[in-house]
Amino acid sequence: MLVAGAPAPARAEALRLATWAGDFSRKGPGLLLRDLSRDPPLAAFDTIAEAAPDVLVLTDFDFDAGAVTLGAVAEALAARGLDYPHLFVARPNTGMPTGRDLDGDGYLGGPRDAQGYGWFSGQGGQAILSRHPLRMAADHSAVLWKDVPDSAIGADDPAPDIQRLASTAFWAIAVDAPTGALTLLTVGATPPVFDGPEDRNGRRNRDEVLFWTHILTGPEAPSGPVALIGNLNLDPVAGEGWHDAVRAVLDHPRLQDPQPGAVTATWDSTGPMRVSYVLPDVALRVVAQGVTPPAEDAGPHGLVWVDVVRP
Repeated sequence: MLVAGAPAPARAEALRLATWAGDFSRKGPGLLLRDLSRDPPLAAFDTIAEAAPDVLVLTDFDFDAGAVTLGAVAEALAARGLDYPHLFVARPNTGMPTGRDLDGDGYLGGPRDAQGYGWFSGQGGQAILSRHPLRMAADHSAVLWKDVPDSAIGADDPAPDIQRLASTAFWAIAVDAPTGALTLLTVGATPPVFDGPEDRNGRRNRDEVLFWTHILTGPEAPSGPVALIGNLNLDPVAGEGWHDAVRAVLDHPRLQDPQPGAVTATWDSTGPMRVSYVLPDVALRVVAQGVTPPAEDAGPHGLVWVDVVRP
């Protein structure tokens, strides 16, 4: 069972950053939008309303080119008293065709043949709702897996010439908050399971988890405060995966970890785990943090939030 963090305090000057791997994805294009009108996910809206973040990064959200679906979610939340006038969504790597038989099943166009797992282009991507203006500062979603430092891609990988590292997207999103601008570094990594002895997903997850650490120590590092935010799909100690990768992120000198030992998801097969993270810049002061448990029928993931202020 998920454990909630401290009750949400009054936030006159604090900025609440949040991420949630809530289930806003379906197995066909347009089905999420249909469900929002016919059978809206009330439990999901209740979970968001309870946390009431200022900026929310969703890491399992179906993309459409007109952002109609995200707009419908914003309208549903507005009915609950949450005003998100600023929305951001862009085509993710999930479901993006490669034209290759990446999973070796003899067929093309399957969900595992895409740049990131997906039954259709845009399934289970990322989306952001915000009370404050958003701007794309950089998009690293097209970076090839083989080109990242210390890449763990296999020597026999089926598509090193075209395989992107990001399963969903690597966005650097500037937030123009009243307390000062900061840059969100988003991630929605592939789970390090559902593969074979080659451990392709495990190795890819490792490199996705480490991606922003390379940016933060390189020439493209944002000059102002940042927050690494999203679903790393990797616990520091429990479950499968390259645990050293997430521990390296948590120990990065540019970032702070305000929620050590937090439980962000619970599955029957694995028990409680920490897979979603909000890691603010050390230049910011954390005044509160928590994990809002999902409302009944809202899935296994909790909504992770952290309140930050300028020192």
